[in-house]
Amino acid sequence: MRISVVTKEWPPDIYGGAGVHVEHLVPQLRERVEVDVHCFGAPKDGATSYDIPSELLDANAAIQTLGVNLAMVGDFAKADVIHSHTWYANMAGHIGSLLHGIPHVLTAHSLEPRRPWKAEQLGGGYRVSSWAERTAYLAADAVIAVSHGMKADLLDCYPEVDPSRVHVVHNGIDTEVVSKVTDQSALVKNGIDPSRPYVLFVGRITRQKGIMHLLRAAEQLPAEVALVLCASSPDTPELGAEVSAQIAKLSATRTGIHWIKDQLPRPELVQVLSNATVFACPSIYEPLGIVNLEAMACEVTVVASDVGGIPEVVVNGETGYLVHYDVNTPDVFENEFAAALTKVASDRESAIKMGQAGRARAIAEFGWDKISEQTIAVYRAAIETHKAK
Repeated sequence: MRISVVTKEWPPDIYGGAGVHVEHLVPQLRERVEVDVHCFGAPKDGATSYDIPSELLDANAAIQTLGVNLAMVGDFAKADVIHSHTWYANMAGHIGSLLHGIPHVLTAHSLEPRRPWKAEQLGGGYRVSSWAERTAYLAADAVIAVSHGMKADLLDCYPEVDPSRVHVVHNGIDTEVVSKVTDQSALVKNGIDPSRPYVLFVGRITRQKGIMHLLRAAEQLPAEVALVLCASSPDTPELGAEVSAQIAKLSATRTGIHWIKDQLPRPELVQVLSNATVFACPSIYEPLGIVNLEAMACEVTVVASDVGGIPEVVVNGETGYLVHYDVNTPDVFENEFAAALTKVASDRESAIKMGQAGRARAIAEFGWDKISEQTIAVYRAAIETHKAK
């Protein structure tokens, strides 16, 4: 079996959960089947890369994406299955399937109807991305949802999709690569006091990640608790400025606010994760949340919102705490989130036990070897579905 994996992100250009997913899934797949990877951007090892067509350099970002997709489709001719990840790659998979008469599998990492704030970033391109995603989902031979919550969202957004074609295969974590370390040099390098307890946030600056909720909740944290934000790549300059202003406001009233604006190398990020007192995930939309798995793999207690697939990862009261999110009562959410963070930071013994339980869960339930086998089973189902068309 030969699989053409289509993705916007490929190492070293990884900035989101979908990229992390592909980065770890492909090596496991390659132990079992043939895989060629097709990605965006400059040449990269282990993949065929495609630049934005020169005539589209001044076009809307969504149109540029479609241009890259069209440049790819001729290279899928030898594949038995095309597997695309996110709307950035879905149209390449859809058109490639039509052109070559082969099955298309797509993994649902997020859904455009659940991310209306993307209109801030893409303008009219959001309508284009929404069309591309919908078209691909309705035609795909199989859809992989990264959580049961994502499957429910998917069928709500696209009720025309046959539920039998939607398969739940969770995101995973490599617990050998991501595990607790004692080294603290990365903390010192970034000005973080290793002796001081801190709340950690890791994520892109996007409405989805709920960073503004965290910044407001942090006003209620005990004075001795620091806040470390590994937050980069704002969706828009306006959102970046909004976050910057809130961080400045917070810094004016308390010490220990650290904003790391550049993406940390993996070894340094693991250090910052490992030494955190509590990991904060205040997302307002999250299909699964690989970053929570990374924190759990480093034995860190997680406090997260109860949206999407997060409750399938974080076990309330066992590996952390879930805080109910209601878009109509953001102040209630922020108050309860602050209380949960304070509870963890104030009971170190309990936090250690929860962190250990989190790592045990990550190992038992989210290994990439198991996930790759489940993914190959979906490929086989897609081949049968395609034959029956």
